[in-house]
Amino acid sequence: MAVNKSSDASVGEKNKQNILQAAEKVFAQQGLKGSSVQQIADTAGLPKTNVLYYFKTKQSLYQAVLQQTLSLWNSRFDQASATDDPAETLAEYISEKIDMSRTHPLLSKIFAMEILNGGPNLDTYFNHKHVSWMQGRVAIIESWIEQQKITRVDPYYLLFTIWASTQHYADFSVQVTRLRGEKMKKVDFEEAKRTVIKLVLTGCGLTVPARYQNLQ
Repeated sequence: MAVNKSSDASVGEKNKQNILQAAEKVFAQQGLKGSSVQQIADTAGLPKTNVLYYFKTKQSLYQAVLQQTLSLWNSRFDQASATDDPAETLAEYISEKIDMSRTHPLLSKIFAMEILNGGPNLDTYFNHKHVSWMQGRVAIIESWIEQQKITRVDPYYLLFTIWASTQHYADFSVQVTRLRGEKMKKVDFEEAKRTVIKLVLTGCGLTVPARYQNLQ
């Protein structure tokens, strides 16, 4: 009897995604140290041996979740250049970041906890890659400033401000909910998106693109 390798691969990928989703929930609630492979297996509805088949250790599973976070955070800004329109580029970047806070809040929280703990599980490759990315974005913003496309601002503080004002909705969702008196719905995230885009762009002396002025 012929073995359907395509079907086996499909089942394997589905199991891996199921495990990663379960790991998101457990790591976000318990952190790396407070969680266990058994908890993740129970959340995924799979035997512990199945989890260890795809991810040999809890550490490797945690690393996979961190890598998934960084992959999802890839954005239009990654390919930005000095010739791009800064208003369009920054507005789209802010929009993507707030969308991520709405659709993948647990991944954002896990990454935030990792950073708050000093980033012990972020390897040398990540650190180098992250620094390289930052230097590239700073160079682009400095070029925009030299071309007088935007007001003179510190590129680092501009990016830190964007991260703080977009990831806040995921990392501090409990506070946001309690202060507002209700959970944010999609329409609320769209309003937050419009507000943050306006604040950042006007602070850089830019005009908000028409498509971001009246978000629905």
